[in-house]
Amino acid sequence: MSKDAMDSEAEELHGAALIAEKVKTLPDSPGVYRMLKSNGDVLYVGKARSLKKRVTSYTKLAGHSNRIARMISSTEAMEFITTATETDALLLEANLIKQLKPRYNVLLRDDKSFPYILLTSDHDYPQVVKHRGSRSRDGDYFGPFASAGSVTRTLNTLQRAFLLRSCTDSVFDARTRPCLLYQIKRCSAPCTGEISKEDYAELVSESRDFLQGKSRRTQEHLADLMEAASAKLDFEGAAIYRDRIRALTNIQSHQGINPQSVTDADVFAIAEDSGQTCVQVFFFRGGQNWGNRAYFPRHEKGFTPSEVLDAFLAQFYDERPAPPKIFLSTDVPGRTLLGEALSIRAERRIAVSVPQRGEKRELVEHALRNAMDALARRLAESATQRKLLNELAEIFGLDTPPERIEVYDNSHIQGTNQVGGMIVAGPEGFLKNQYRKFNIKGDDIEPGDDYGMMRQVLTRRFTRLLKESAAAAEADGSAETLEQSVDEKRANGWPDIILIDGGMGQLSVTMEVMTELGIDNVTVVSIAKGPDRNAGRERFFMPGRSPFSLPDKSPALYFLQRLRDEAHRFAIGSHRARRAKQAKSNPLDNVPGVGAARKRALLHHFGSAKAVSRAGLTDLSSVEGISEKVAKAVYDHFHGTPD
Repeated sequence: MSKDAMDSEAEELHGAALIAEKVKTLPDSPGVYRMLKSNGDVLYVGKARSLKKRVTSYTKLAGHSNRIARMISSTEAMEFITTATETDALLLEANLIKQLKPRYNVLLRDDKSFPYILLTSDHDYPQVVKHRGSRSRDGDYFGPFASAGSVTRTLNTLQRAFLLRSCTDSVFDARTRPCLLYQIKRCSAPCTGEISKEDYAELVSESRDFLQGKSRRTQEHLADLMEAASAKLDFEGAAIYRDRIRALTNIQSHQGINPQSVTDADVFAIAEDSGQTCVQVFFFRGGQNWGNRAYFPRHEKGFTPSEVLDAFLAQFYDERPAPPKIFLSTDVPGRTLLGEALSIRAERRIAVSVPQRGEKRELVEHALRNAMDALARRLAESATQRKLLNELAEIFGLDTPPERIEVYDNSHIQGTNQVGGMIVAGPEGFLKNQYRKFNIKGDDIEPGDDYGMMRQVLTRRFTRLLKESAAAAEADGSAETLEQSVDEKRANGWPDIILIDGGMGQLSVTMEVMTELGIDNVTVVSIAKGPDRNAGRERFFMPGRSPFSLPDKSPALYFLQRLRDEAHRFAIGSHRARRAKQAKSNPLDNVPGVGAARKRALLHHFGSAKAVSRAGLTDLSSVEGISEKVAKAVYDHFHGTPD
């Protein structure tokens, strides 16, 4: 057999046969493997202590669950990365899963960063603020907190108890008299010298102790100061200490569970029911409960709770610092490996355990009860959502309940900053990571032309969708885009229903776009507010049907109103953000050759961008750092290049 024939035969292999061929050249070393489809889509990412031994287990379909068997059969290509250790493989696997989102892996669907409290150290009078993102600013970071609300409550306590400033450095430097926060006893006003540097430093030290879990000691110290002030008949000073003690007592009474034997720890509990899973996470820092959050990881059927939690933990700590102790409700296969990997990354010991008794077990059981309650609420909401989707299918004449609904709306003010918005909803509610905004482009649309805006938004959206679906169909060797099955189209992101905010005019424009693009198998509905724009009297327009309304108290009507209102909210928010960005823009931003330093030099010299625009060529050249060439570019930008 020729080499070309052998290569061709290797390319045609798939499933277990392909995997068996790959095993022949794999090393007996740690690493990460990826199973892929022919178009490059990743099906599964896995780690192994020995790539050869692990991948060998996939060379036969027998002995696997249906999920694994389907995964093996769908594999048309594989990629491998060797690592120095198994812990490196674990960390790389978690990173790749979060990036690639493979179908057959457990996926953590919430990548939002947690908020922290930052006590700055780059100023003589430190500032206390809420912080998200990278730790680029000097200071002490306390957290994570489960939500922004938890941070806000703690910051309010810090302001009442320790009177620390929250203003920015620029505001601090510009103050000539105390602000309102000083008047309501939320700040000690170091900006105007109402407190000495030494006394403010003492407040900062006390607040640091509080955030590190030494609140009882701080409270006792304040009690001593209050008694001393009372003994000196300084009742006003004693009242200030009393108010600070009350603030500390208030937050301690609202912490819920405050463990006595646990200082810094994360508690994970997992509950499973009806094929869905909930992971509840509680955060304890400095002996205080800093909140909890529920996660609902996505996974194929067949995963055990232990397997889900194992995969969840590695992804959860992929970009987050871990506390010294991690408590689990269920033991996981990779518990020891996870502890080693997190310890290496943190350069300190991190223990991952499953408590069996005592206060630690009580914390886990409390988290487990919360996980079960959250999952029960989720299932109830899912059942309600499914019922609503069934009603929509009946109302709009669909064969099956819709899996994806796209809602479109536009926003502008007298034709300026025109923005189109698309929101997406499905069986699990609003899919906010799939929302899209469209900045209206081109001069062919008259300001305020709602029909023209809608035409552009829909044309851009579905032209792109057609291209993506065609590429996917070509890679899979399947039918043409418009002839794909319902499941294939849904997998490629096609909506079952397009909901347009508007009346017959918007419906006509939408159908024109669909006809021009050759799309005739997507249900299009336009929803118009009733007389006097009263909610509850909406009229619905569909091709080939007379306009109709739904009963006033119909759950489906309320659901459609929520969809329309969410699209309206998103479009207005996008418009306001664009308008705010434009308001903050500077005419010098668009001058070629003028960067931040030269812009700063021009503004310092002339005082404003308007003054720069009026300046002559000689005056511009006299500014330090502005050459004659740059000065001419600035002058020409505002006055036009002479013919």
